[in-house]
Amino acid sequence: MLTEGIRCFIGLGSNMGDARANIREALKLLVNTRGISVVSSAPLYRTAPVGYTDQDHFINTVAEIYTTLSPRSLLDNLQDIENRLGRVRLIRWGPRTIDLDLLLYGDESIHEPGLEVPHPRMHQRAFVVVPLADLCPDLLVNGERVDELARRLSSEQDIYAIA
Repeated sequence: MLTEGIRCFIGLGSNMGDARANIREALKLLVNTRGISVVSSAPLYRTAPVGYTDQDHFINTVAEIYTTLSPRSLLDNLQDIENRLGRVRLIRWGPRTIDLDLLLYGDESIHEPGLEVPHPRMHQRAFVVVPLADLCPDLLVNGERVDELARRLSSEQDIYAIA
């Protein structure tokens, strides 16, 4: 297992077809991507949609990886996996077979067209911070410990552990 490189966190979500199988397949494809080593993944959570709410609930998790890829190359690989699993972008925040979000890339702050890290809305979303807290409770997100942020957001938003 590669444990050199940059420690990153990837958010995974699905609400079309067999969402659990979509997430398992995305994790398998991540494992088989050169320059990426999946260290662990959080339990699965069932969550209400955010933004566009006229759709099914999501299954979400977060994966901890190490990578030797640049941020842009990592993003390109994530989008390639989405495409391979049938992701179609029709409605912003709409239904999807798979969504892979680069949440954190080490402690870097990146603001480029199409790439913003840390993910700009992660600190507002239980479906990100709750599984992230399972992996790394003492991590700081937006100046707050992720376990405290998860506790607060999980009391305000619809999120349930399923596995």
